[in-house]
Amino acid sequence: AASARGRVGHPTRGQAGTDPLMFSCPPAVTSPCKILKCNSEFWAATSGSHHLGAEEAPEFCTALRAYAHCTRRTARTCRGDLAYHSAVHGIDDLMVQHNCSKDGPTSQPRLRTLPPGDSQERSDSPEICHYEKSFHKHSAAPNYTHCGLFGDPHLRTFTDTFQTCKVQGAWPLIDNNYLNVQVTNTPVLPGSSATATSKLTIIFKSFQECVDQKVYQAEMDELPAAFVDGSKNGGDKHGANSLKITEKVSGQHIEIQAKYIGTTIVVRQVGRYLTFAVRMPEEVVNAVEDRDSQGLYLCLRGCPLNQQIDFQAIRSAQATEGRARRKGPSLPAPPEAFTYETATAKCREKLPVEDLYFQSCVFDLLTTGDVNFMLAAYYAFEDVKMLHSNKDKLHLYERTRVLTPGNTAPTGTHPTLWVALLCLCWLCLL
Repeated sequence: AASARGRVGHPTRGQAGTDPLMFSCPPAVTSPCKILKCNSEFWAATSGSHHLGAEEAPEFCTALRAYAHCTRRTARTCRGDLAYHSAVHGIDDLMVQHNCSKDGPTSQPRLRTLPPGDSQERSDSPEICHYEKSFHKHSAAPNYTHCGLFGDPHLRTFTDTFQTCKVQGAWPLIDNNYLNVQVTNTPVLPGSSATATSKLTIIFKSFQECVDQKVYQAEMDELPAAFVDGSKNGGDKHGANSLKITEKVSGQHIEIQAKYIGTTIVVRQVGRYLTFAVRMPEEVVNAVEDRDSQGLYLCLRGCPLNQQIDFQAIRSAQATEGRARRKGPSLPAPPEAFTYETATAKCREKLPVEDLYFQSCVFDLLTTGDVNFMLAAYYAFEDVKMLHSNKDKLHLYERTRVLTPGNTAPTGTHPTLWVALLCLCWLCLL
C-alpha cells in the first residue's frame, strides 16, 4: 500500500533532467495550489525524448518557459507549499543548465495518447478523452475485465478467481499508471476476525488534456457524490467531462465513469460497510511502470496466501463441529443469530442460484449475524451482471485458492456442505 501511495501522480519520466522537480511531496489534495498540474504538463511536454540533443534544446527551453509561466499563475495559492518552491528553484537551475532565455515563446504540452502509437490523433480532439473511440481504427474492440470486493470480505479478481480473505487494515486493490484504489478493512465486531470494508480511496491521476488529478474518498456512513475537492468531474481541462461522478441512490450508491480510460467504478454503502466493483480494459489493468510490483494489488493477483482462509482446516472442522460451537473462545454476540437453515433460506430470497455469491451470503450471515451482508452479496452480483463483459461467467461455482504442494483443497464437497464447513472453520480461527 505504501508503494502504491508513493507512485500517485509521479509517472516515470523519460527526461532525466526533469527529475529534481518531481522529488518533493505533492501538496494536500484539497489545496488550491495547482503545482501538480504544472508538473504534469511539463512532464507531458518533455517525456518524449530520453536524450536532449542540440536540435531539441529550443523545444525544451520553450517547455521550461511554459512551466515557469504556469508556476507564476498559481503563485498566490502556493505560498509555503514545498512542491511549488522546489519547482520554481528547479526551473531556474534547468534554465541555466540548458542556456535557456527567460524571454521567448511558450508552448502547450506534447501530450501522449492511449493507446500509444496513435500519433495522428490531435491533442485537442475529443477522441483522446474517449477510450473506446480510440479503437475505431483497430479491428478488435478492447477486452474488458471486472473486479469486485464485498462482504467479509470476498474478492473477485480481474481473472475471475474468487477468494475469501482476512486483509485487515489498508490494502491496495488497484495500482496502475492511471489510477490507484486502496481499501481499509476493519473488524465487524470487537475482538472478531471477520472484517469488512470501512474506507475506500480512489486516486485518478492527471491525464493529458482530459483530467486533473482527482481523489474520491468514501467512509463508513459517508458516501459522497463528489471528489474531495467538491467537484464532480475531471477539473478544468478540455476533456474534464470524461471523468464524472453520478449519484444513483443518495448515500448508498454512486457510479464513476472514467471514459478516458474506458473504466466504470461502482461504490455502494450497504448497512455500515462499503462494496466496490470496477469494469476496466485489460490494457489499462496491465499499464504499470514497475512490473515487479504489479502483483502487490489484490484485484490482479488476489490476496496473499497467508490472508486467505485456510482450506486445510475444513477437513478437521467436521470432527470439531460441536466443540467449535460449545467450547470455542468467547465471541461477541452478533446482532441477529442465524442457524445454517435460516441463513440459507434468507440468502435464497435474493440469490436463488447456489453459486459463490450465495455461499458468501450464507457464510457472512453465520459469521456476522448482520442481514446487510446478504444485501452486499446481492448487490455485488447485480454489479457483476452490469459490468462483466462475459455473460457466461457471471456465476462462479468453484472457490479459488492458490495451492502449494501438500496444500490441496478437498474435492467432491457439496456446495451447501462446503459453506457450513467453511463457517465452522472460520469460527475455529476466531
